[in-house]
Amino acid sequence: MERRKSRRIFAGKVAIGGSAPVSIQSMTNTDTRDCAATIAQIERLVEAGCEIVRVAVPDRAAVQALPEIRRHCPIPLVADIHFNHILAIAAAEAGVDKIRINPGNIGSQERVREVVAACRAHGIPIRIGVNSGSVERELLAKYPGDLPRAMAESALRHVRILEAEGFYDICLSLKASDVPTTIAAYRTVAELCPYPLHLGVTHAGTPAMGNIKAAAGIGGLLAMGIGDTVRVSLSSDPVEEVKSAREILRAVGVRRDFAEVIACPTCGRCQIDLIEIAEAVERAVKDIHQPIKIAVMGCAVNGPGEGREADIGVACGKGDGLLFRKGEILYKVPRAEIIPALLKLADDVLNGEQL
Repeated sequence: MERRKSRRIFAGKVAIGGSAPVSIQSMTNTDTRDCAATIAQIERLVEAGCEIVRVAVPDRAAVQALPEIRRHCPIPLVADIHFNHILAIAAAEAGVDKIRINPGNIGSQERVREVVAACRAHGIPIRIGVNSGSVERELLAKYPGDLPRAMAESALRHVRILEAEGFYDICLSLKASDVPTTIAAYRTVAELCPYPLHLGVTHAGTPAMGNIKAAAGIGGLLAMGIGDTVRVSLSSDPVEEVKSAREILRAVGVRRDFAEVIACPTCGRCQIDLIEIAEAVERAVKDIHQPIKIAVMGCAVNGPGEGREADIGVACGKGDGLLFRKGEILYKVPRAEIIPALLKLADDVLNGEQL
């Protein structure tokens, strides 16, 4: 895919936009005023692969917790603020790396000017977050039946407020709870401005449906070359959001820092418990952080050909398996040796050994 060109901004040391890698975000669901609980959750998020974390800042007490959280947060910290420009200014002064606001609900132009001045003084960007449920009524009336266009216009309206102050370190998000609206909104705004885009499907629900919505919406946009940072929104432990985001980035080829296991869906020709083997291989290679594709196929006749796209693989027969590389058969092993032999082959390939 050809990736959309966007302006580059920085949240702490993490670049967003331009040719920077697509970053993974999440948001804590602890009470920000409880420093210990929030820091503990951030540690779990970082361990899962989170690269930018956001916390809610609803009041002054939450602001007062930010310096302590910042000291123990190894990744960029974002303050999520609504309505109160004083909290936004205080959060900037407290050391956060990015602020999420809607300039339109902060109040007067003078209040926006004060927030911009604080962000500029501390070198931090602003994310303008537009949700489908909070679009201005006059824009909904202006674009009847075209919610994505109304969302894009809302985002650009907020952008113009910041641009009027000479502030351009901006990131945008345009989230809806349904996939078609989300995709259309992002595609629309992507053509109208150069700012990096924070992707997400809002209120996606529990993991059962939320992961599917996120994969379709976020994954679909990334496959079009649109998107610079992502957050999967789930009614679940936020660690699950990070895991899901990582898998989406891998599925669309944005990240290749893992061992990918592909497997046939099985059919009546399969004479071995292929599902068990595939799951065992997946577990065995989960700690490989290098790009390699491994095929687990259920047919010794067609398997090598169907798995030709993989770096290595096994085509299973009745009680044994044919190991192959790039579709070329290497040798046969009995069932008990399939997994260790496959892992040895993967290790040889990753270490550049000639087979």
